[in-house]
Amino acid sequence: MILAIDVGNTNTELAVLQRDEILCSWRFVTKTPRTSDEYGVLIQSFFSNSRVSLDKISSVIVASVVPNIMYSLNNGIKKFIGLESMVVGPGIKTGMPINTADPSEIGADRVVDAVAAYNIYGGPVLVIDFGTATTFDYITAEGVFSAGVTSPGIQISIDALWKSAAKLPNIEIKKPASILAKDTVTSMQAGLVYGYIGQVEYIIKQFKKETGLKNMKVVATGGYGRLFYQETDMIDVYDPQLSLKGLKIIHDKNIR
Repeated sequence: MILAIDVGNTNTELAVLQRDEILCSWRFVTKTPRTSDEYGVLIQSFFSNSRVSLDKISSVIVASVVPNIMYSLNNGIKKFIGLESMVVGPGIKTGMPINTADPSEIGADRVVDAVAAYNIYGGPVLVIDFGTATTFDYITAEGVFSAGVTSPGIQISIDALWKSAAKLPNIEIKKPASILAKDTVTSMQAGLVYGYIGQVEYIIKQFKKETGLKNMKVVATGGYGRLFYQETDMIDVYDPQLSLKGLKIIHDKNIR
């Protein structure tokens, strides 16, 4: 069994995988400062309330976009699990060439998602991760990471709106029944959600136009992925566990 850890800007997700099956998973807030002991105890507590024993873990793989927690996290894993973490980064085998101006700029989360989408769903494929930022990454039919777009996530957009305008409230992210809003909350929801749907659809159309790939598969993941998958027919697949699957694929490439 392997422990896969995906460290995002907002949340960190952990999962135990055996072969291609996710046996259990947990999530905690990334931004809370923790020592290595706190990380170790936290991970132990997850296992103590699951059907999987911690001593069954034979390997750990981590992808992170938050460098400043990695020292404590990796030390906690080493101290409490007794394993060195395999970290997605320079030198690790992914099986995916990156054809961008500076491949080192591509975050580990995007690489992991791209590897998973290509290996599971084939290429060409456009991978959309609705996280803290929303990213759109194009992988060719040959499995090359070729281009990417980054935009503010919808939560960032909402935060910017209510923090910058004194009379506007913080709101729940949901699509109102109609764009014909009659009050402040629904008018904000309409502007943000309908506007974001429009942005997503336009970017997908532009990728397909500039690549000439009208039938390119579009795969979505991330916390808000389900919302937008349900609201547009331009997304073919929503896979909330894409990152964890990608970590397993990369792990297996590096232990053969």
